[in-house]
Amino acid sequence: MATDRKKLLSAIEDAKAGRWEEAHNAAQSLEGDPHADWLHAILHKIEGDGANSRYWYARTRHTYENWPESHEELDALQRELSA
Repeated sequence: MATDRKKLLSAIEDAKAGRWEEAHNAAQSLEGDPHADWLHAILHKIEGDGANSRYWYARTRHTYENWPESHEELDALQRELSA
């Protein structure tokens, strides 16, 4: 849905600005959406919670190890959502 995409793009901006809680709440509210689950995984990686992050990655087509730099991963997710 376009609304979900817009909400996720806003959440990515929140994450980039250090507003982790706002970004996390948005991702959590869209649980089950592949992009939201990917964002959720990235956010827990940023938080330093590797186990929780890996749980969310397991729900996506991505892996924890594929993206050593979270900011690059946020950019990739943002590009995918904007396409």
